Amino acid sequence: MIAARRDDIAAPLGCVLNRSIQTIWMACCLLISLHGCDQRGIEPVVVYVSADEQVARPILQAFTERTGIPVSPLFDTEATKTTGLANRLRRETARPRADLFWSSEPFEVERLAAEGLLAPAVHSALDGHPRIWRRSDDRWFAFAGRGRVIVYDPDVLDPEEAPDRWTALTDPRFRDAIVMADPRFGTTRGHLGAMSVYWNRTAMPGYYTAWLEGLAENGVRMLPGGNAATVDAVVRGEAILGLTDTDDVTAARAKGLRVSAIAPRHGLEGEAGGGTMLIPNAAGVVAGGPNPLGAVELLAFLASADVEARLYASPSRNIPVAHPKIEIDPSDQILEPLNVGIAETAAAMDAAVAQAMSQLDPERIRRLRRPGPGRVSDGVEMIEEKIE
Repeated sequence: MIAARRDDIAAPLGCVLNRSIQTIWMACCLLISLHGCDQRGIEPVVVYVSADEQVARPILQAFTERTGIPVSPLFDTEATKTTGLANRLRRETARPRADLFWSSEPFEVERLAAEGLLAPAVHSALDGHPRIWRRSDDRWFAFAGRGRVIVYDPDVLDPEEAPDRWTALTDPRFRDAIVMADPRFGTTRGHLGAMSVYWNRTAMPGYYTAWLEGLAENGVRMLPGGNAATVDAVVRGEAILGLTDTDDVTAARAKGLRVSAIAPRHGLEGEAGGGTMLIPNAAGVVAGGPNPLGAVELLAFLASADVEARLYASPSRNIPVAHPKIEIDPSDQILEPLNVGIAETAAAMDAAVAQAMSQLDPERIRRLRRPGPGRVSDGVEMIEEKIE
């Protein structure tokens, strides 16, 4: 009887001990994973990334090295940029495959959040993130930005002659000498949306439309290769001015190419909030993704001062926005960035782009032009004659 009672006691006690051992073992595995000692069997964070791969991949590798959490990234194509991956997320709504969406611009991220495709993120490291650089419901967090600039070749155009306001692109002296990226994709889309909001609000309704008409009369050309293509066109002498981002200018300089950039104002001199546009990265947790805990850890890492410092030191030279104590070269600062909200830009950009595609259509521009060759080379020669 005594032996039987010991067996009765031992059996449940063994179960309790086994469960305790299993709990301790799972806790140890979690601690090991968080400290990067062993990645076997740890569920990876699937992240859709529209930032440049050569910039984003080292950041994701640093996250894995620090936490032990593996990352499985899917990068975009240069042609579609953020738009392609955002539409993929929409197609996967019924069964999300991604855990996190990281974009080099915040406007499509805002639209995904407004559609309910991103979930609020809660993490102690995110508590102090500036309100101006996060959505009010914490469905995205912004960090490290690029400035919108006009690129030019200083051997062709004297820096004193470079346009210091975006409205100066309608000046007849720049006829047939301006290129820009296809505005349906990338940062050009958001920039046009912000312009329409700002000018229609601070100048007069219809000001944005008039500006587009001035570009059309000047024969602006839209290029399919993105902002980098506009820099290349200037380098090759196919254009005098190109609408682009600071990171593309930095990349060109890193290749030894002689290009300069100016950050024009949208508003009048001294008009508060009328400087050039600052476009940050943004990231958000995908609602219903398979690894929400890992996604929040990665989001907190991306929004950290460490990553802003890394992005500034990277080839993109992204400007810290959420952690202003990070020291940067004074020449990289964006003074008085354009005061247009991310949400209102996202809401306005489709209409602004549609208007631009209509008014800047090459066939329409040809119909507007007076008889003459209207070639870019003619425009280049004209600019050079004026400069001389």
